[in-house]
Amino acid sequence: MSGPNEYWLDSSENVTKLFRGLCILGLALLAIDLVLHKHEAFAFAAWFGFYCLFGFFACVVLVLVAKQLRRILMRDEDYYER
Repeated sequence: MSGPNEYWLDSSENVTKLFRGLCILGLALLAIDLVLHKHEAFAFAAWFGFYCLFGFFACVVLVLVAKQLRRILMRDEDYYER
């Protein structure tokens, strides 16, 4: 029998490559925002980087709400054994 499987994200080099690739992709998408002409219904939606900031803050709010929701919905460890 062989040892445990090794996956591509087990290597810290691959994690670093993935992180850098995602950063480059995000910066490229943000750079496209400079040349893209927008037809928005609201003026603030046409600001540079609006959707980037909106997505970031929406993700942060989602995580914070989920942490609070965990306190409400969490059960004891022996919940199903009772």
